[in-house]
Amino acid sequence: MQAHAQTRQTIVRLLSSMGSAKEISQYLKRFSQVDARRFAVVKVGGAVLRDDLDALTSSLAFLQQVGLTPIVVHGAGPQLDEAMQEAGIAKRTVDNLRYTDAEGLGIVRRVMRQQNLRLVEALQLEGVRATSIQSGVFECRFLDRERYGLVGQVVRVDTDGIGAAIKAGSIPVITSLGETADGQIVNVNADWAANELIKTLQPYKIVFLTGTGGLLGPDGKVIDSINLSTEYDDLMAQPWLHSGMRVKIEQVHDLLMALPPSSSVSITRPDQLARELFTHKGSGTLVRRGERVLRATSWNALDLPRLRTLVESAFGRALLPDYFERTALLRAYVSENYRTALILTEVDGVPYLDKFAVLDDAQGEGLGRAVWQVMREETPTLFWRSRHGNGVNAFYHAESEGCFRQATWRVYWYGMDGFPAIERAVAHCAERPATLADPVEEAKA
Repeated sequence: MQAHAQTRQTIVRLLSSMGSAKEISQYLKRFSQVDARRFAVVKVGGAVLRDDLDALTSSLAFLQQVGLTPIVVHGAGPQLDEAMQEAGIAKRTVDNLRYTDAEGLGIVRRVMRQQNLRLVEALQLEGVRATSIQSGVFECRFLDRERYGLVGQVVRVDTDGIGAAIKAGSIPVITSLGETADGQIVNVNADWAANELIKTLQPYKIVFLTGTGGLLGPDGKVIDSINLSTEYDDLMAQPWLHSGMRVKIEQVHDLLMALPPSSSVSITRPDQLARELFTHKGSGTLVRRGERVLRATSWNALDLPRLRTLVESAFGRALLPDYFERTALLRAYVSENYRTALILTEVDGVPYLDKFAVLDDAQGEGLGRAVWQVMREETPTLFWRSRHGNGVNAFYHAESEGCFRQATWRVYWYGMDGFPAIERAVAHCAERPATLADPVEEAKA
């Protein structure tokens, strides 16, 4: 009974500080429907264990309190550097991998064990059930013994110990050490270990915890979402993308291509883990395979029954029966699985956003933003309206150059030339007939 009350208090605290009850409930329901072993793999770098242990344990404790069990795999790079230096062993890297001889391996094993137990003990002090797994997961072969020393490449992942821990409601905390078939312990790059674990388990969520809180754009700010289907090639061509970030995006791309389309990668800070997982806005960089965006200038190019279902499901209201007949289409942008759609018409030669529909299960995926960006690239001028209280208005404010409040509507625009054009747009929005029937209090138009 006490545990249940504690869980409730935790959720209430989260709701009050992070997002709407609807969002939180939506994500909790979605995560709880996933097989327990496929909820999430969380990759923790050594710097996070060193600098953000309290935030990490608090975030992992929250997940367990709401009934979710992540799988944690960690490295210990900075701690190894320090221990090697204290032992008088010069750091040697080959192809960005730590060369590991027998003496170095002894230090690697000791440091990995220390860091693993440090995290497990910190979790247990928070009342979290956690299991230390220091061996038996990664079966390896030597990568190239002559070139890299005792460094392994994973050939098989044994999930029995992980499954047993999760079945007992305990968070598995796994070191990135492996063994060869004949029992030789080997050092394994932590990112490689995490990637092989992820490919084996096929988790719904993959989380990389970093101090930066996400991938950084050219302005030094965190990129909030990346839709690989529409943005990857353009992103990789950017001159500001430095080598480290380029490698990380390539790794994430290759990883997601080996996973179901529903899987996603979140890169965030330990203290923002819950916000990233349980709110649409998130806090960090969300990377998805995403969906191709279909572009149409004629209704005939689209599956209208699917489009009608999408719009009506997103708004919770019925489109007028003759909507497609009466609406002259300028352009439509629709995700290939009909989960997001933007419908543009034209008013006196100016594009007007008539509908922006995003299904609930796509809202947290960055899919709406990805489709919006495709539209915006070829739509330098646009105006539209939205009801007061529409949850997407914060996004509209960020994307627009101006907003005018009317009795029922907020009118938004960007790229419009001069006050007379804006005045005509505002007047049109006040008089434009509604095309969604039976309005309800929470409706969005």
